[in-house]
Amino acid sequence: MSERWHYRRSLASRVALLTTLAVAASIAAMALGAFMVMRMQLQSSLDESLLNRAHLAAESTALSQATAQDVPAWMLGAADVRVIFITAERGVRSADNLPTFQLGRPELKVASGQSPSSIRTVLDDGGARYRVATVPAGSGQALVLAQALESQDRTLRKLGTVMLVSGVLGILAAALSGWAVATNGLRPVRRLTQSVEKNAVHEDLRPLPVEGDDEIARLATAFNQMLGALAASRDRQRRLVADASHELRTPLTSLRTNLDLLAQADGADNHTAFPVEARRELLDDVRGQIEELTTLVGDLVMLAREEQPEASITTLDLAEVADRAVTRVRRRAAGVDFDVRLEPWTAQGDATGLERAITNVLDNAAKWSPAGGTITVRLASGVLTVDDQGPGISEADLPHVFERFWRSDESRSMPGSGLGLAIVRQVVDQHGGRVVVGEAPGGGTRVSLSIPERN
Repeated sequence: MSERWHYRRSLASRVALLTTLAVAASIAAMALGAFMVMRMQLQSSLDESLLNRAHLAAESTALSQATAQDVPAWMLGAADVRVIFITAERGVRSADNLPTFQLGRPELKVASGQSPSSIRTVLDDGGARYRVATVPAGSGQALVLAQALESQDRTLRKLGTVMLVSGVLGILAAALSGWAVATNGLRPVRRLTQSVEKNAVHEDLRPLPVEGDDEIARLATAFNQMLGALAASRDRQRRLVADASHELRTPLTSLRTNLDLLAQADGADNHTAFPVEARRELLDDVRGQIEELTTLVGDLVMLAREEQPEASITTLDLAEVADRAVTRVRRRAAGVDFDVRLEPWTAQGDATGLERAITNVLDNAAKWSPAGGTITVRLASGVLTVDDQGPGISEADLPHVFERFWRSDESRSMPGSGLGLAIVRQVVDQHGGRVVVGEAPGGGTRVSLSIPERN
């Protein structure tokens, strides 16, 4: 619950709160340290004063001559203390009004000569605190000076009150300053947020203005890069839709025309009905157009997949995938020979996608190979090479062979949609590989696919 509450707060309020807490902790530590140092200093000064006065009084001639009498404090010039004599036999005498506290073992040790001096704090029956200093005062007795700590406690209470009030005022000032700093410091963030929200609402992918070179400017630059990637992706989608609609229009128009002819033939009388051969040709044509549409739709779906599903990524042998693709293409390219030599290569990826890409390469090689020609397929060290004996690809056409729906002038009269090699490059890129198209050593075209080994 506290975590959800924390993240529901604005960034400015969190910065101000953290600043206030940091300042409060610093002020509390400083105030506590100053209070403890002052308390220790006052205590040390009082202890030193009591011991000095006690030693001077015990060594004075007047005191040694008056040890048999009760000595009031004013005779020692110590009106703020109580003067007490204690003997080793626990005898106590004083001319002052003694506070109701009991002298104990530390004082008796000094009177018996077992300790040179003692100083400690005692409480009377009313809870008042006294600082008691004891020094030797002749044989078998000791002089005890007791001073009330009320004035010192009162001074410390005043000091604590002053520090508490000053600390509270300092924390309030820090809170106000933190809020002001956070509000002013985060103003560029708010402007950037407003611009981003405006772009999101209006689907405006134009770059944002960038000022300076601080963190906000870097954030705006990164966002502009994201906008550029989104704009490029949207443009690719639009081109794909436009190209797909253009490519689909021709087979759909032809298919509709053939179906209209068949419908008219079915509704005509026997004199105007189509001959059996003509009807069979129309049906074959319709079947071929449906297959062409199916292939085109499959290619479009394949290209629309920006990333391969993780569930389809498995460990595979590229040689087995290539062998299945060769078997498929060999069945439909009966007039072409295949020279295949495949070495095992373990990779990780989508077996279906890789088989589709290799099949496209082999179909393209079979389409351009002459009757009786040979397609050479080699797999070594993760590089699959396919050579055909066709006319090859001109230097001017090489930069365009992987573009979607691109077809050379020579291939426009041949079947195909111009998506085969585009799918090949997409699949290879998804697997972290590389595809290269060039000239085969014996003439024709060479297509090389490199797939990295499994890590």
